[in-house]
Amino acid sequence: MDQSKIIKIRNLIEELETIRGRHTALVSIYLPAGQNISTIVRQVEAEKSTAMNIKSKNNRKNVLDALERISRQLKLYKFTPENGLVIFSGNISEDEGNPDIELWAVEPPKPLNVKLYRCDQTFILDPLKEMITETRPYGLIVIDRKEATFGVLDGSSVKVLKKLTSGVPGKVRAGGQSAQRFYRLTEGMAKEFYRRAADVAKQLFFDMKNLQGILIGGPGPTKEDFLETGNLTTALKDKIKAIKDIGYADEEGLKNLVTECQDVLSGEIIAEEKKIMNEFLSSLAKQPEMVVYGEQETKKALSLGALKILLLTNDIKKKQLEELEELAINTDAKVVFISQDTEEGIQFKNLSGIGGILRFAVSE
Repeated sequence: MDQSKIIKIRNLIEELETIRGRHTALVSIYLPAGQNISTIVRQVEAEKSTAMNIKSKNNRKNVLDALERISRQLKLYKFTPENGLVIFSGNISEDEGNPDIELWAVEPPKPLNVKLYRCDQTFILDPLKEMITETRPYGLIVIDRKEATFGVLDGSSVKVLKKLTSGVPGKVRAGGQSAQRFYRLTEGMAKEFYRRAADVAKQLFFDMKNLQGILIGGPGPTKEDFLETGNLTTALKDKIKAIKDIGYADEEGLKNLVTECQDVLSGEIIAEEKKIMNEFLSSLAKQPEMVVYGEQETKKALSLGALKILLLTNDIKKKQLEELEELAINTDAKVVFISQDTEEGIQFKNLSGIGGILRFAVSE
């Protein structure tokens, strides 16, 4: 999905979430692709008749005005856009005696599969929120004989899903039959732990929507022992994309696993982010004249056509985004969005979250 569109929709959602109606006067309409616009206009007109029965005079007028705005907006379209159409309209004024009817029309970033009409005290935003949620997850498992941590990599975000501990005791300096019994006991406990870990992996990942693969890490031979004795299902084994030597089996181990698997994740957002941010930070340290950061400095570089890559954090506000994107388009600068889910992304955010890599140095 277009990251620029996602950010604009995310900013819109944040704006609409702050709006509360005094009555059920906020209208939300979701139209999947293929809907006949003329038919939808007639349905909206029919809703006006229903709205005439609203007892509150102010609420009735606000709903009717919102529906009228929606009807006029729909008539601008000859057909429903490729991915459908979402429209919000209603009175956003806090002063009941001075209504302010606003309208927002959104073409969703991917095909809409829900049809909805609702008048409420809030706008219905969940279907739109689901659309901008990343849906290309990788399952993560780091394991040793003492513990296992399960997580998911979705976009550039690493989330811990579950932790397990084994209770397997450490080695003791015993001899003879006692040592043999202790060895058999601990090995049995380790195998049972691996089986528990395999069951958790099945619970977490077997039905995970759009699972792209599973990455496994751990110290020494423990990860191989887990795969050999844990009875992991064939379906999940077939999803394994990489097995890496990782020194930790905790949350830090998950992050290390993602770093070690960048060859596998080369097509994923996090790898692209790390690559571009490493280039930016390296230039900042060695050739600071070839990078820029800060809104005003970045705008200056864009206006001079000096910016090769425009870097923006993915929480940038709509007005800033639109202005910077227009400058980038006019000067053929590539736009890359950076999350704050990596150390490099956090560093960039601390540098204002706006910057870029230059084609040529800009004089003071």
